[in-house]
Amino acid sequence: MNDTTTPPALPDHLSGNPRSPHYVEEIFEHKVGIKLNGKERFDIEEYCISEGWVKVPSPKALDRRGQPLMIKLKGTVEAFYS
Repeated sequence: MNDTTTPPALPDHLSGNPRSPHYVEEIFEHKVGIKLNGKERFDIEEYCISEGWVKVPSPKALDRRGQPLMIKLKGTVEAFYS
């Protein structure tokens, strides 16, 4: 079974949180990879290529709703399908 459908183009700003306005469900039907400063990261929650940042969840700290706090890391961001 060959899947000949091409994946949609990756947006400049994408979030993995369904509550975010930057969440696009069609993108997550395919596996997305993110590189920050040339190193592949597997814990990215949100990214913006043009502004050069990614957000990763804090390992321990939670906000008042019980969600992990997001830490913003800056650098060269590359998004790709793997």
